[in-house]
Amino acid sequence: MRKIALITGATSGIGRATAYEFAKHGIHLILCGRRQERLESIQAALKKQTEVHILNFDVRNKEETLKAIASLPEAFKNIDVLVNNAGNAHGLDAIQAGNLEDWDAMMDINVKGLLYVSKAVIPQMTERKTGHIINIGSSAGKEVYPKGNVYCASKHAVLAITEGMRIDLNDFGIKVSAINPGLVETEFSKVRFKGNAIADNVYKGYKALQPEDVAEIIYFTISRPAHVNIADLLVFPTAQASSTIVKKEL
Repeated sequence: MRKIALITGATSGIGRATAYEFAKHGIHLILCGRRQERLESIQAALKKQTEVHILNFDVRNKEETLKAIASLPEAFKNIDVLVNNAGNAHGLDAIQAGNLEDWDAMMDINVKGLLYVSKAVIPQMTERKTGHIINIGSSAGKEVYPKGNVYCASKHAVLAITEGMRIDLNDFGIKVSAINPGLVETEFSKVRFKGNAIADNVYKGYKALQPEDVAEIIYFTISRPAHVNIADLLVFPTAQASSTIVKKEL
């Protein structure tokens, strides 16, 4: 029987790449995101390889999230793999200059959104005593860097939630993993810097991780034998040594 995976933030970056990677292995997909046209486009591209169901909602909206996941057709209700990928960064400001709306957006998506989706999915995993939850963290969840304050806090929270999940779900045989990428070349910086040209320089002078690199790691994580759980994985591009040290060619 084919596995069923639910991926949040599936319309771009790591989420989209993970959908394509899973489809190669015949995993049935529930793709979640805010952009309906992109969801439909990915569904059309992958439907020859696997079964794809799309859910259009914003993880920040608790009622919308719970309602969308509850609406899944019978064939997609038993989710084997949950990839909590939806996340964002807004601004790069010192704490005294921080924007309250940016703070709300990061905490609402990165922390509360992850919790809402997990709340909707975990009960059927505990009932069946099987499942694997992948929370996409960040190297920012391992160390705090200048002007990263609230974003780093949100990703530290993801790691704490992941560890708590692993403890609480241990009796049910459910695997819980954190995958923590460093610099990945996605739309992330365009969102963070709100379209400012500074975003174009983030990935210049070195080879950043690509979404596909992380997607392959996620597939590797979920394809280990039943007795193996990759609990916490940190991955950098070779040029990166820490959140603040990146070797760039002039």
